[in-house]
Amino acid sequence: MVVDYECRDRVARVHLNRPDRLNAVTTELTEGLLTALDQAAGDSARAVVLAGRGRAFCSGHDLKEPVPVETAIETARRVERLQEVTRRIRAFPGVVIAAVHGYAVGAGCEFALCCDLVIADEHAQFGFPEVGLGLSVTGGISALLPKIAGPAVAKEMLLLGERFPAARAAELGLVNRVVPAGEHEKAALDWAATVANRPPVAVSLAKQVLNQGMDGGMTEALATEVGHAVLTSVAGEYGNG
Repeated sequence: MVVDYECRDRVARVHLNRPDRLNAVTTELTEGLLTALDQAAGDSARAVVLAGRGRAFCSGHDLKEPVPVETAIETARRVERLQEVTRRIRAFPGVVIAAVHGYAVGAGCEFALCCDLVIADEHAQFGFPEVGLGLSVTGGISALLPKIAGPAVAKEMLLLGERFPAARAAELGLVNRVVPAGEHEKAALDWAATVANRPPVAVSLAKQVLNQGMDGGMTEALATEVGHAVLTSVAGEYGNG
């Protein structure tokens, strides 16, 4: 299994489980993550902790996988499926907490930032290398990142592709809390337990109203990202940065 799931005391734990590839994203991992989120909803979990096995949270798309030979329609469908992770996390009635260590780059950074709360190990690193690889961002990050960190920081992260350490990410509002090395999951579980013991309707409504304030333009952003993914695929610049 490339995604592990368990639920206890109304808290679901979801682990990306490709440690040999730093939990890099493949179609199988995307589908496993969507299934786990569905399981959490079916189990009436009030909080979800999303973490990674091994040395990283998620290192982005697996660059060792063959470059897909796709039609424009196939590219659009693949990207829309990846974007479904963002939709499910933001629509989940409870709170989803990212527990980040190692790398959270590319799609991995998207997974983290679309969560409701982010706790990072002090050695964690965040970044978006897509432009340098001839790719485009997905997951609604084109709408979320400028609202979270501001337009200037969003352009810096996307255009330069540099990694931000956890402390800098916290200064920019990308991370809620930085904790000592190895304590990211414990801290996330503590928060999850707190949320799970609060009135669920009030929690759900609070999340909903805050997301409504942030998600203006999200539908349009997701659609634009699909179009950009198709354009970068047609341009054939992948790996030529």
